[in-house]
Amino acid sequence: MQTERLKVNKTYKIYIDGKFPRTESGRYFLFKSKNSDDVANVCHCSRKDFRDAVTAARGVFPKWSKATAYNRGQIIYRIAEMLEGRKDQFIAEIEQCGYTKEQAQKEVFKSIDSLIYIAGWSDKYQQVYSSVNPVSTSHFNFSILEPMGVVSAIAPNKSPLLGLVTTIANIIVGGNTVVILASEEMPLPAVTFTEVLHSSDVPAGVVNLLTGYRSELASQFASHMDVNALVLTDADAANGALQKSCAENVKRFINWSKIDWSNGSICSPNFIMDLQEVKTTWHPIGI
Repeated sequence: MQTERLKVNKTYKIYIDGKFPRTESGRYFLFKSKNSDDVANVCHCSRKDFRDAVTAARGVFPKWSKATAYNRGQIIYRIAEMLEGRKDQFIAEIEQCGYTKEQAQKEVFKSIDSLIYIAGWSDKYQQVYSSVNPVSTSHFNFSILEPMGVVSAIAPNKSPLLGLVTTIANIIVGGNTVVILASEEMPLPAVTFTEVLHSSDVPAGVVNLLTGYRSELASQFASHMDVNALVLTDADAANGALQKSCAENVKRFINWSKIDWSNGSICSPNFIMDLQEVKTTWHPIGI
């Protein structure tokens, strides 16, 4: 008679267009805990998965970019509320990644605080960074901010939740949509976070999350012609090649690889500004 039952590991799917599809490649890799215990199966995404995610992000961009700043802030604040309600689960999952209980709590609490901080800037950054410019002609000259479009991002390997959610929030608060690659080493908190997104008010396609290997996907993140900007969050030997690829297809290259995700320096509206384009308009007066 069998005395021990066979453990059934959860197979986590990816998150594209508000749905949880399986990877097109059919491949998976095993995530192990700090004690080398088998924890979960994680999708090993392909370039086709990335292209599908970009299509979803592009499709919802017109609607999301035209949403009011107040509404976008409400939605990001709702994500923080949902994460607060499931904080114990995230703390436990981050502990499985090798963090101590105290470190895991800090990672989760800072993630919640970061979301709330960024949500608060949603209807304020335009006022702070836009301007009325002095000109010598009979015109008004205004500089205002507009979202770049579809942004691809590679989340930090060593910050499985805080770096991920802060990167996502800074991108979407200004009206952009995002396709992000989760931490290759610690993907579990990221794929669980998609469940938070799914049960919040984020429209389908605004945030799309993939899991897999950077060596296979990073070049696609930089070269896809329907992506407007690439955000890198880790220092890596391949960054130079990715930057060159962005330059070749006139894509913005945002380098956040020197950020210390463990401290408060990640809280700044300047990160929102990195993903905005400045539009200058002229209006005649006296006519």
